[in-house]
Amino acid sequence: MAPPTPHLAVRGSDGTFLLCGPPSCQESAAFQRDERQGKYMTFSSDGSLFGWCNGSQVSVIQVSTGDLVKSFDLPKTTALEFSPLNKVLATWQQYTTTSQDTLANGEANLQLLDLQTGACIKAFYQKKVTGWCPSWADDESITVRNVNNELHFFENNNFETIANKLHLQKVSEFALSPGSQPSKIAVYVPGSKGAPSFVRLYQYPNFGGPTSALANKSFFKADKVSMLWNKKATAVLVTASTEVDKTGASYYGEQTLHYVATNGESAVVQLPKNGPIYDVSWNPNSSEFCVVYGFMPAKATVFNHKCESVFDFGTGPRNVAFYSPQGHILVLAGFGNLRGQMEVWDVKKYKQVSKPQAEDTTHFSWCPDGEHIVTSTCSPRLRVSNGFKIWHYTGTVLYKHETPSNKELWEVLWQPFPSGTFPEKEVKYQASPSELGSTEAKPAQAYRPPALRNKPQTASSKLHEEEPPQNMKPGAAGEKQMSKAALKNQKRREAKKAAKQENKSDDTPPPAADSAPASHVTSSCGDPETDKKIKNLKKVKWWEYVLSA
Repeated sequence: MAPPTPHLAVRGSDGTFLLCGPPSCQESAAFQRDERQGKYMTFSSDGSLFGWCNGSQVSVIQVSTGDLVKSFDLPKTTALEFSPLNKVLATWQQYTTTSQDTLANGEANLQLLDLQTGACIKAFYQKKVTGWCPSWADDESITVRNVNNELHFFENNNFETIANKLHLQKVSEFALSPGSQPSKIAVYVPGSKGAPSFVRLYQYPNFGGPTSALANKSFFKADKVSMLWNKKATAVLVTASTEVDKTGASYYGEQTLHYVATNGESAVVQLPKNGPIYDVSWNPNSSEFCVVYGFMPAKATVFNHKCESVFDFGTGPRNVAFYSPQGHILVLAGFGNLRGQMEVWDVKKYKQVSKPQAEDTTHFSWCPDGEHIVTSTCSPRLRVSNGFKIWHYTGTVLYKHETPSNKELWEVLWQPFPSGTFPEKEVKYQASPSELGSTEAKPAQAYRPPALRNKPQTASSKLHEEEPPQNMKPGAAGEKQMSKAALKNQKRREAKKAAKQENKSDDTPPPAADSAPASHVTSSCGDPETDKKIKNLKKVKWWEYVLSA
């Protein structure tokens, strides 16, 4: 059976529509373009449903047929989210009150709607859009909300009764694990009054007692954190950030990366280059992760679950990393204030596949088939040259859409699919044929002062020393992996050899100079210890003479 064809949802000032592709992209015949300006759009986690709000109503359709599932009269809605099993649709609108209103008698702006009956299951007050949506377990057995720095747990979509609570001082962030039961949750509590911040992992519903936590990691220098679970829910990567770097070394503040596992292990990920941490990404296989870090040109390194370096991609103009859904390809790219250079790597061979360039890119995402990617230039980040391109990972552009100059593009979104829908394919190195061709990145020419332009380039004339990619695995270059005892003996032999050479260099007289001082004539007083002291003193005086000459 052939795999399905993914859709690409597009939202802009000229309406909302679905494209059926890739590689040939045409508007879906099952979906009639909504000409009204869309405020928000989203797919369900399995990709079967598509929902959007257009300032008049919220609509949900079946993607395959275009049939309307439900329509809700909620004109002010600005955000949507489906529950994992498509039982509930969560909607959010801006919270507003009049001068006489209080929080209690204002309008409940977070609504949970039953997608079968269309009824409102529950309405909550949610002032901030950040973290507005409740988090569901994949089987919808539990739902979590952060209410006044306290986590409220609901079971089986029964929102009338709080089944459990987790209160730890002031919980500011949480992340619910993906995958099957039992569900785990990571919570972050910021430090106060000299106490450190900490992240703890719990397994629901074991929250009582000091030993109930699966793991605990405390640290200083954290104004905020981001927590990222791997797909198997065995570990969390915690990026801790401060708003200001007190040393003045970085405009971006300070960042540290911590690894916390459900078996209780935790570690600080040691990054060999100073500077900000731009991006962290788990491989879908959950056994390794990639970090992009350091002052420009930034480094990118793959680490295993022991936080050991596996492969170093060297330095380059990059600030993001994206694994393909199958985990077999990695894209390193430099977007935002960088020129849009992408490096496509075969993860298993750690061999570069292509190096295309997508300038002015504000959004990048992998197609679920692991073959295609989309890059787009969207408003309000950039209000000119809006549009998007669909690429093959070998660097060729398969489809290009340019938004008219009097219109704006706001968002593009791939239709997701359940894991395993698209099997992993062998990585190709030859560019796929396309009428639009490829956009290989041209080698950037560094600025050189006029005085150096007609002279050969030397290492000292480069602004940055470039580091090439290197495999960090033992035995990667063909050498046999040594045992711990052999490594210890080798280090001992090297230290002994270095010490012998140092002693030898100490005994060797310094090279003669044309006008050396007369005090450098060797003489002996008979006592070996005294002779040695005199010899060393003469050496010091001779070097003082050479340096002053």
